[in-house]
Amino acid sequence: MKKSALFMAVIMVSFVLAACGSKSSGGSGDDKLKVTTTTAQIADAAEKIGGRHTEVTSLMGPGVDPHLYKASQGDTKKLTDADIVLYSGLHLEGKMENILKKIGEQKPTAPVAEAIPEEKLISTEEDQDMHDPHVWFSIPLWLYAIDEVEKQLSEAKPAYADEFKKNAEKYKENLKNLDKKARDQIESIPKKSRVLVTAHDAFAYFGKEYGFEVRGLQGLSTDSDYGLKDVQELVDVLADKNIKAVFVESSISEKSINAVVEGSKEKGHNVSIGGQLYSDAMGAKGTEEGTYEGMFTHNIDTIVNSLK
Repeated sequence: MKKSALFMAVIMVSFVLAACGSKSSGGSGDDKLKVTTTTAQIADAAEKIGGRHTEVTSLMGPGVDPHLYKASQGDTKKLTDADIVLYSGLHLEGKMENILKKIGEQKPTAPVAEAIPEEKLISTEEDQDMHDPHVWFSIPLWLYAIDEVEKQLSEAKPAYADEFKKNAEKYKENLKNLDKKARDQIESIPKKSRVLVTAHDAFAYFGKEYGFEVRGLQGLSTDSDYGLKDVQELVDVLADKNIKAVFVESSISEKSINAVVEGSKEKGHNVSIGGQLYSDAMGAKGTEEGTYEGMFTHNIDTIVNSLK
């Protein structure tokens, strides 16, 4: 049934693309460049860099899990109406890969996270050729993706390349300042307490960049299952290191982390929910957490306040 559904989705995209023909030609004259992104993190960069010359649409909103996301008929129209499509890549949008490749045959389509040098990526334990896709939790790495967004927009609208570059430099400077502020805040957490336990393994780049031991109950993708053994292993880590807080994620059910909290109580070690972190999705549009800077700031504040 899954293969059949995927086949039908690809056929649907092919049909719509054929019907649209060359309707989307990268924009001309004073028309705004229509940009469709998969995740809100990429949309935020496209909006900041493109400014008044772009109209940006993100397929995945608050609380949406990109690992499990499947394109709807409405999404297909947003993809085919776009002048340019930007997605994360590194298999983050696992269930959309075939559709994105098909779109890429018709218009500029770029996996922006794959602009990061391969030697800087974290390989998975199962396959050294596969990489952890959650790169936006390292600001220095995410800057590569921002450069790729600027490049793609400039190639699509070369008349505004200088303005895009200026906007990108300002955006990157803000993120570099945020990176420094985060490092200063983290210094208030004792080194032995820098253990971040979450529902799934989305914070490896964060841990590597900012000096945390990171444990996730599920693997890199929320498509993976967890069992009693996984819960018990986390409970043992919490007890051994005397960790008092674990974290839920905005795009994942609290059920898995609650199992860790209950398991810890049974072992005589009290653990509380330290707060909600934004992992694969950002906050609602129009809120602070609905921007990359606001999301990152929220996560740092939540982690520091709970672990220090």
